[in-house]
Formats: sequence, structure tokens, C-alpha cells
Amino acid sequence: MSVRDWPIKRKLTAILVVISGLVLLLTSAAFAGYQYWSLRQATRDALSVRGRIIAANSTASLAFSNEADARELLSALRADPHIVAAVLYDKAGHVFAAYPADLAGNAVPAAPGPDGYRFERRRLIGFQPVEEAGSQRLGTLYLASDLEAVYDTLRLSVVIGLAVMGVALLAAYLLSMVLQGTISQPILALAETAKAVSTRQDYSVRAPKLGEDELGALTDAFNQMLGRIEDQNRALRASQDELQRYASELERRVEERTHELQERNESLRRNAAELLAANTELDAFAYSVSHDLRAPLRSIDGFSQVLLEDYAAQLDEAGRQSLHRVRAASQRMGTLIDDLLKLARVTRAEMRTEDVDLSGMARDIAAELQRATPERQVEFAIAAGLKARGDARLLRVALDNLLRNGWKYTARRPGARVEFASVDANGGQAFMVRDNGAGFDMKYADKLFGVFQRLHSAAEFEGTGVGLATVRRIINRHGGRIWAEGAVDQGATFYFTL
Repeated sequence: MSVRDWPIKRKLTAILVVISGLVLLLTSAAFAGYQYWSLRQATRDALSVRGRIIAANSTASLAFSNEADARELLSALRADPHIVAAVLYDKAGHVFAAYPADLAGNAVPAAPGPDGYRFERRRLIGFQPVEEAGSQRLGTLYLASDLEAVYDTLRLSVVIGLAVMGVALLAAYLLSMVLQGTISQPILALAETAKAVSTRQDYSVRAPKLGEDELGALTDAFNQMLGRIEDQNRALRASQDELQRYASELERRVEERTHELQERNESLRRNAAELLAANTELDAFAYSVSHDLRAPLRSIDGFSQVLLEDYAAQLDEAGRQSLHRVRAASQRMGTLIDDLLKLARVTRAEMRTEDVDLSGMARDIAAELQRATPERQVEFAIAAGLKARGDARLLRVALDNLLRNGWKYTARRPGARVEFASVDANGGQAFMVRDNGAGFDMKYADKLFGVFQRLHSAAEFEGTGVGLATVRRIINRHGGRIWAEGAVDQGATFYFTL
């Protein structure tokens, strides 16, 4: 079980014990650190005093080179078990006398070091000058003491500290076991009440209030919440009864509506069948138009041509002009029939969505236009990298109509230019075809995309008025929209989205 899952009693006890232990540990550590530092200082001061005494007593031995007297003086240090080495150096820095007598030569410095006392390699060492009353230096005293007294005292302090900490933690644990009840008892009472409410769904129970502190206020708030829930539960049961009545009524209405929808679906199926039949008839009609109407038109055009070729000499100028008009009208009617059939196929053709390279498609159409009329010089500015998703066949029809429009209406413009690019439109991408041709008056813009609606006469520019209507239907089938901007003799711009 993780600490998070402990009972609240155990958590409170653990918190009190841990805090007490942490305080004791930090206090003991601070005390031990201070004691260790003070013991080192006291040991250094004591060795310094001892060194000054021995140095003062050694002046005669060094002054008269009495080596035996010096050894006897140093041998008195055997009374201090912590002195591990003592050496008297003469004025030249050579060892004059040493303690103990069997001290190895490499156990002490070969020559005296700087004066003073310091800690090195778990030892306290010191160099004390030996001077006469007139401040003439006779030599140097070297003392080395171990730190066992410091460590023994420190170990004893640690043992005492651990014992005190153990007793204190035990006392803290016992005290926390007694005191945590004042905090945990109200919380446990709340928990028991919440468990009873959750288990029995009985919102009439109340938690006992055990004090006027924050937990008492929490108990009051909890009991008030239970009272509100009890009232809401009572109202909810009443609402459920009402809802049951509404549900029954709704089921009845749904059943009636379902029956009504079934009848409408049946009607829609009949309408769909009728629409399929109408489309079939429309296909037959389109075939009839494309076959039965074209034959008479071809006959009219053919016989008019025969008359012009074989009997032109027998006709006057007015007769020949009339035959030319008959031929032009029959050819125009054939073109109108072809455009209407194309418009019908665009509306009913099945969509095949794919990635389409509009820039490449526009370049192909521009090349076809220039090959068909090489004598015209038209600048095509086609932006690179324009792509879209849609039906490639239908999009080519739309783009072909728009670019041919620009080609057609710039016929009388020197420096003709047709541009295909993309722009931002309301946060999305819109494609545009722009020309610097004849343009149009914006007050007639709503007629641009109607069937047989033309803003220029056939004498000015050829056409049937079906091309832009075809483009609009293709764009609509792609879920987009198309609009145009222009001015008379200032060109036109057609925008479309997909």
C-alpha cells in the first residue's frame, strides 16, 4: 500500500513523527558540527600551549648543545598518549633530538616547516620557534598529535544524540497517537456519513459536529449540502414521474411521425423512380435533339451551299446574301445545340475526385489557343504550382471556357494579356482568370452566368451565351462559387473557389 492510500490516522502520526525526527536530526547535526569544530580548536590551543612550554624549556639545551637534556625533556611527553612525535631542530634545521627515540627518519619532516599549528592527514602538527630572551632563534620544536580524543568525544556525542533522538521519536509517536484523534475523528465522522449516503442513497443522515473549528464549519457545510441534495432528490423524483408521462407521450408522437416518415419515404421512392424515368426520357430527348435536329440543319446548310456554288450566277446579290444568312443561321443553331448538350452532360456527369494540376492544365489550353490562331499575339501569365482536388475533366471544361473568354474578348486589344493565378478570399484560396479586354458594365454582372445571356452582340464577339453558364454549374458541383468584376474597356476578372 502506498503512502497515498494510508488511513488518515496513520498519515497524521507519520507527519508528526517525521517532522519531529527532522527537527531533532538537524539540531543534532548542528550540535555535533559545532562540537567537532570546538574540539579541534581546543586541541590546537592545548597543543600550542604545550609547545610554547617545551620550547621555553629547550632554550638551554639548544644553546649549550646538550642533546641528552633535550631528549630527557622531550621524553616527558610520554605522559600524553596522543603525542605521536616531537622533534627539536637546531638553528641549521637539523634534527637535534626526537621523541620517541626510535622514531623513523621519514616519520617527521626532514627540515622545519612554517611556524604555526595546522591539521594534516588526520593529525594536528605544529612548528614552534625556540628563542632566547633577546629574540635570538635557537631552533624549532615540531609536535604531532593524533585526533583520537576528538573522534572519541564525537563518537560519544553521536551515540548520545541517537539515544536522545530515539527516545524523542518514541515520545513524539506516543504523543501524536493521542493528539491526532482531535483532527482525524471529525474527518472520519464525515467519511462515515459520506459512505452511508453513497451506499444507501439516504440523504437524511447527518454528520455529527465535534467542534467549532474549521472542521466544525466543514461539517455544517456538509450537512447543509446533504439537506439541499435531499430537497433536490425529492424534486427529481417528482420530475422523473413527470418525465415518464412526457416519455410516453413522446413515444406515441414518435410512432405517429415514424408512420408519417415511412409514407413520405415511400413517396420519395416513387418520385425517385419518376425522376429516373424522366432522366431516361431526357437522354432520349438529347439523343433526338443531337440526331434528328442536326440532320435537317445539315440539309439546310448543305443545299444552301449547293445553291451558292451551282446557281450563284443566276441569283442577284440580295439572293446570295440571303443564302449566306441561311447558312450562318443553321450553323449557329447547330452550335447552340452542341452547347446545350454539353451543358446537360456537365450537370449529369458523374464526379471523379482527384488531385488536379490547374497550372499545367492552363498551360495546355493556352498552347492550344495559340496553335489554333498563330497570327494573334497574346501574353499568357500562368502562375506555377496551382493545384486543387476535383473532377479533372469538368475542371478542364471550366478553365477552357474562362481562358477562351479572355482570348476572345482581347481580340481588339493591342498588348493582349490573359492571367491565371490565385488570391486570398475570406481566409481561403480563390483562383482567378483576368484579361485586359473589352470588359463589361458591373450593373449587368448578374446576367453573366445565365444561359443565352450575352453582354456583347454576336457582331462584336462570337458566342452562344452558354459557356459561363456551364462554368457556373461545374463550380457549383464542386461546392464552390464564382463571381466576376470588370469595367467597360478595362478588362474583366473571374474568381472561383472549389
